[in-house]
Amino acid sequence: MKEITSVHNPQVQMLRDLQKAKHRREAGLFLAESVKMVREALALSLCRTLVVDSRRREEYAEMIMQAENAGCEVLLVTAAIMQAISEAKTPQGVCCTVEIRKEPQTFDGRLIVAMDGVQDPGNVGTILRTADAAGFDGALLSGACADLYSAKTLRATMGSVFRVPVRRVSDLPAALEAMKAEGYAVVATELGGKDFYTHCPRKKAVLVIGSEGSGVSTAVRDIATHHLALPMRGGAESLNAAVAAGIMIYEMAREI
Repeated sequence: MKEITSVHNPQVQMLRDLQKAKHRREAGLFLAESVKMVREALALSLCRTLVVDSRRREEYAEMIMQAENAGCEVLLVTAAIMQAISEAKTPQGVCCTVEIRKEPQTFDGRLIVAMDGVQDPGNVGTILRTADAAGFDGALLSGACADLYSAKTLRATMGSVFRVPVRRVSDLPAALEAMKAEGYAVVATELGGKDFYTHCPRKKAVLVIGSEGSGVSTAVRDIATHHLALPMRGGAESLNAAVAAGIMIYEMAREI
């Protein structure tokens, strides 16, 4: 266990740098900030360095012991340092670094969710969390999606980032074309599409959620085997991307 009191300490600077995507990629690490996220990281042996506000050492004594038993580095820091490395307005007094895991090159599961330019971090995280809850086998993210490892996205995943294999691709249409060749149905969600409940595939499929502003891209629509939409029986023309995704994810996962 090591105690740090200066915000100018090199380790503190490294932790602060993890707020930026470039530095996360270079270090191969991201910062998990909430108590729930830290507990999950420890339980799954993913924690690399545990950082604790020294004033709350007793409160997090069990986490500290768990981290030390697992061979993780433990840093006790001041409240000022915790505030400096955290992106939360009110830090919970504990966080940890987690290694960014290697992305899968292919998926072999039954149901996959793909995000085509979903730019809101909360939506990306919520969709991943919902896919995890419904038992989906993985997620594809286009290059235009929000950063999976930003603080806002991670908070929205509520730990699902640790469980759902995620692959980020620069060419989503090509990735979907390859999956289609492997026997996956590709479902493009779009206004004016056929009734989702009547036509959604349930065996081996990729559900594509489009961006909040423009929906699924033309290139992806051209590849899709299904063009579906949720029926709008009231006055609203559309739903929030994460809400619509949640409804469709659970419907596709439903066993009939």
